[in-house]
Amino acid sequence: MGSRWILSLRKRLTERSFNMHILFLCHYFPPEVNAPATRTYEHCRRWVAAGHRVTVITSAPNCPDGVVYEGYSNRWRSSEQVDGIRVIRVWTYVAPNKGFFGRICNYISYMLTATMAAVGTRDVEVVVATSPQFFCGWAGALSSWLLRRPFVLEIRDIWPESIVAVGAMKQSRIIRLLEWLERRLYRSAKQIVTVGEGYRGELQQRGVPAERITVVPNGVDLPQFSIHENRVELKSKWNSAGKFVCGYVGTVGMAHGLEVVLDAAEQLEKQLGADVVFWIVGDGADRERLEREAARRRLTSVRFTGRVAKSEIPTLLANCDACLVHLRGTDLFGTVIPSKIFEAMAMNVPIIIGVRGSACDIVLEAGAGVAMTPDDPKSLLRGIEAVRARREGFTGGRRYVEAHFNRDMLATEMLELIARFSLSGNGSAEARRVERLRSATDERGNTRKAA
Repeated sequence: MGSRWILSLRKRLTERSFNMHILFLCHYFPPEVNAPATRTYEHCRRWVAAGHRVTVITSAPNCPDGVVYEGYSNRWRSSEQVDGIRVIRVWTYVAPNKGFFGRICNYISYMLTATMAAVGTRDVEVVVATSPQFFCGWAGALSSWLLRRPFVLEIRDIWPESIVAVGAMKQSRIIRLLEWLERRLYRSAKQIVTVGEGYRGELQQRGVPAERITVVPNGVDLPQFSIHENRVELKSKWNSAGKFVCGYVGTVGMAHGLEVVLDAAEQLEKQLGADVVFWIVGDGADRERLEREAARRRLTSVRFTGRVAKSEIPTLLANCDACLVHLRGTDLFGTVIPSKIFEAMAMNVPIIIGVRGSACDIVLEAGAGVAMTPDDPKSLLRGIEAVRARREGFTGGRRYVEAHFNRDMLATEMLELIARFSLSGNGSAEARRVERLRSATDERGNTRKAA
């Protein structure tokens, strides 16, 4: 076959990819501010800008308190447009982000109502679903099966192993059932996208072939998190003027092990003239317990601010002298790359990284901060002193994320993957023909013998 005909087919492949209708299932979506909501929104709005149709099926915003946000209602179904994205919100059993029974009811109810909403969505070419929680993944698998469309699964958390790792549940028959469902879910996906190399190894240990795993890491919207001068209004508001601020910004959950902040603060307050304060910015299942414990210990150097809007986070980071990123020191969490590191790096705010594995490697390689031993308050205090000793020395973060973790680049990478599997999996003879041609053609447009 001639190369001209091959190039013509490639052009048709490209044109077809610019008319996809992507159905994306995500339990969380803005105005919620957690990592899954942010990643899904940032990717989807870029895909719409590239000419695609995107429908997101999510729940009424209520994370982490289990209280529906003002202006929204927990109805069976409602629809809105968000920056060109069609957002369908479905009813769920609303529960706070703590406690096992309520959360499971919340997850399962979303799986059922999201699947029903998906079946009623027309002209879908590919189904994408994201974790955490894998019942959202199962909603994607069921929707894919009912719609007869290819399924791409995004893995942001190894579940249910992560809930055992934080002590929320112990090994039991329920966990073994969930693990069986986990393996079945992986087999149902045409392709699995993970957010870090560590997850690739975990999935391969669970029997997922390497060729069915693609890594598309988290990143940052660079214009949103630009470098600007440190501002003082928040320091004054939170009684921190003239002090060194070590800020934790994100979900206050069991996995984050923020007891280490209280232990470090307690040790520091025993020293005369200590001028360090800790901000814990955000909300989650562990916040109330930590606040009670801080009050019991009579700690004066820890400020709990509660949840803040996503738009306020750049200003908040600009008020921090160091940004703490921490997870409990379990082996599983060594695979995690918290998305908050990219936001701090984009603003050249020094990071004290208390996460093992790739996350720590990224921060140190970029010259964006210092490492601490997870769960070790003395190591946290040493990290603070190291940042204070060379505050202006941590300026490599923004250059590094511009090169490697730019959200524009990563959204395009994932879009190309989705387009490829949309074409290969929609069941049409033309799509199968194009896919066979693509596999038998090199990048120069010359045919080669298929393997």
